[in-house]
Amino acid sequence: MIKENIKQVEENITDACKKANRNVEDVTLIAVSKTKPVSMLEEAYESGCRHFGENKVQELVEKYEVMPKDIKWHMIGHLQRNKVKYIVDKAYLIHSVDSLRLAEEISKEAVKKNVTANILVEVNVAEEETKFGTTSEAAAELIKEISMLPGIAIKGLMTIAPYVENAEENRQYFVKLRQLSVDIMHKNIDNVSMGVLSMGMTGDYQVAVEEGATYVRVGTGIFGERDYTAVSK
Repeated sequence: MIKENIKQVEENITDACKKANRNVEDVTLIAVSKTKPVSMLEEAYESGCRHFGENKVQELVEKYEVMPKDIKWHMIGHLQRNKVKYIVDKAYLIHSVDSLRLAEEISKEAVKKNVTANILVEVNVAEEETKFGTTSEAAAELIKEISMLPGIAIKGLMTIAPYVENAEENRQYFVKLRQLSVDIMHKNIDNVSMGVLSMGMTGDYQVAVEEGATYVRVGTGIFGERDYTAVSK
């Protein structure tokens, strides 16, 4: 099932790239494996997935230890400052940096471990009260402040769009995030690249790709519905 699902998602990404006149190589699929057992991750790995996304630090660390070392792990969930030390040298990319205080903690731990932490700044484009992320208006200033910290490289932006029945409703947010990344890129801030746009999930990743996503985060579309009762707290 997982192999077929991945194939379908990849075909959908290819179609969206054709529609938008983009190279399919410019879009990377992240298999969002939160709450899923290692056996399912192994199946996805055997089907060609090398990018996996986790929401919880503990899960990322546990899976990092047992899965092949060529996997690139993405921390896509809200990150608490007291958990940074466990993943700063394990996460290929931290998608969910939404405050200077969190960035300072990442910087401190990265310097301590002598690594460079690659991060994205999370923007709450839709301004949903239930979501984390800085505002579109505050993003550039936050990025300027974070860019001065040692041990951190800002690679782009991330957003979590609202859950909607019709993916078209989220197109406006993807357009806005892409525009924001262009605006920030034009500011030429040292130590800041805007090459990454992490946006789009199972319900709307095709629209996100059409609007410039470079990473799409697909969980249910690959692994099926999640069973949250099985997750250790």
